[in-house]
Amino acid sequence: MYISHETAQQTSERLQGVISAAELSFLPAPYAFMETSVADFPVELLGTALAFVRDEQVWSALVPATSPDQEQFMVFSFHFTPGLDNSGFVGWLASHLKTVLGTGVLVVCGQNAQRGGIFDYWGVPLAMASQTRAELDRLRRLR
Repeated sequence: MYISHETAQQTSERLQGVISAAELSFLPAPYAFMETSVADFPVELLGTALAFVRDEQVWSALVPATSPDQEQFMVFSFHFTPGLDNSGFVGWLASHLKTVLGTGVLVVCGQNAQRGGIFDYWGVPLAMASQTRAELDRLRRLR
């Protein structure tokens, strides 16, 4: 993880380069959270879940949505270019999407050393899918 001392403008310019260079993918199906008791790890979801997170009571798995009654998210991912300082990216983009589109986001990070290190899965409410895609495309063209 990088530690840098820069102005807000320098950070914005650096992260504009990061988003332009990153590999961006959109997952085809909407996703939702499924909860199970912390005592019962949902092993049956290992093949389909993007992420598992737990607290003291539940396992929360991010899985393809199976019901319109679930809160559904469009999910997209970023794999970053090796060697580019992407520190601050989550806060920068989350703040930008909130300011420009009014939407909050969910973010789950992982690491794949063979593909540049840290990668992110992002989710926005399904109702914001087209606006979010358009804004991400616009941001990536700015550089």
